[in-house]
Formats: sequence, C-alpha cells, structure tokens
Amino acid sequence: MIRNHLIFPLLLVAVFLRPLTAEAEPSLPERFSYYVFWSGIRAGSATLYFTRTGDGTSITSNATSASIISLFYKVDDTAKSILYEDGSPKNYHLKIREGRHRREKMASFGERAEDGSQKVVFRNILENETSEFILQSMAHDPLSALYELRKRPLSVGKPEYIDIFESNKLWKTEVQVIKKERIWVPAGEFDTILIKPVMQSEGIFLKKGDMYIWLTDDEKRIPVMIESEGKIGSFKVKLVEGAY
Repeated sequence: MIRNHLIFPLLLVAVFLRPLTAEAEPSLPERFSYYVFWSGIRAGSATLYFTRTGDGTSITSNATSASIISLFYKVDDTAKSILYEDGSPKNYHLKIREGRHRREKMASFGERAEDGSQKVVFRNILENETSEFILQSMAHDPLSALYELRKRPLSVGKPEYIDIFESNKLWKTEVQVIKKERIWVPAGEFDTILIKPVMQSEGIFLKKGDMYIWLTDDEKRIPVMIESEGKIGSFKVKLVEGAY
C-alpha cells in the first residue's frame, strides 16, 4: 500500500532550498528531518543532507518505513543529486527498496555546450542497460529540478515550468502557485506559500493523485509540509526539525 508514495514526496522536499553557491551564506540548512503519515498513521521518516564540495553541492534524501510498517512492507529509498557550481545537475543516483520491489538507476549530465545542448547518459543498473541522449536545451533530474525552481520568483496565480529528464524521457512539468496560508507542523507554525506540481512523468514524478507542497513564505522557502492522495489513503510529510 505504501509503494511509490513514501519516497516521492520526500524527494520533492529536498529541492526547495537556497542555492549553495559561493555567494550563499553558511547559515543555510544542512539537515532536515520529517515524519511521513499515511491516513493519519506515522508510516515512516526521512532525513535530508546537504554537503558542499569544491565543485558544487550534493543533496541526499533517505526515506525509511516505521518499524511496524516494515514488518509487512519495508521501505528504504535513497536519492542523491550532485550539482555543478551553478546548480545544474551533474550526477543523479536513485536506489529504491519497497517490499520486494527494487530499482536502481543513474544519470550523468554533461555541461552545456555553446549551442545550449546537453549530453545525458542514463543507466538502469539492475537491468545493465545504458542509453545516451543529446538534449537541445538544459534539463534537470527530479532532485535538481525543483531546486532550480526555488531560485525563481513565485507569484500566486502564475505557473512556473521546468524540463525534467527522468526514465529515458524529457518532461515539461508545470508548477502551479496557489495561495498563501499559515499552517502548523511539529517544527512550529509558519506562514507559507502553497504550490502544486502537475506531475506528468514516470518514476519519481509518477502521477498517483494531486500533490501539494507548503513552503515558508520568505526568502528561505523552507519546505514544511507535503500532502498527496494515493490509490489507498492520503500521505502527509511534515517538518519535525531542521538545522537552519
């Protein structure tokens, strides 16, 4: 019942942070902790880590099922995106364990050529398959996509669009900016701006119902809550604590 729901919302959480470039302040968040609720039951937790390197930034997201859920459906999902210094994707690695379901894949993004094109090498590790693509413009992996979107101005009623390369396909994803709202989560009470990604791709952005994301309505845009509907029940991801 939890398959394809626990990891996907958490991966979206990871990306709405201020860019960790040379100009950024060192007080940015480096670790966030979240609880995942399924139909009101605490089904798991997730932790996000942010690491600076000499070449850019890495973002790692790990989601695991709670002990009682693991008795019948164990979840241990990890995604990592390494970014170039300008915030564009360099390498993306996804490893999923959900019950008996396994999936592992990687994508390597070349730097943009002078004409704006970009080479992407995609590997399905478990099936030992490799594919190469030449994209006519820059695309993002699922983690770096909304990380990039975080840098754009978000205005209520004005949608944003971003190209995402996922599972051998290029997708144009719309993000609707719905309204401003004050909400409460375990980490506290926040003034937020509510957005709704219009999912169209497979994999990380597998469409299983509407998804809503609440970001703090300030320059940090910290993700504090995610809500999505599944085939069975609803899922909520809530911020518990964060180093910010």
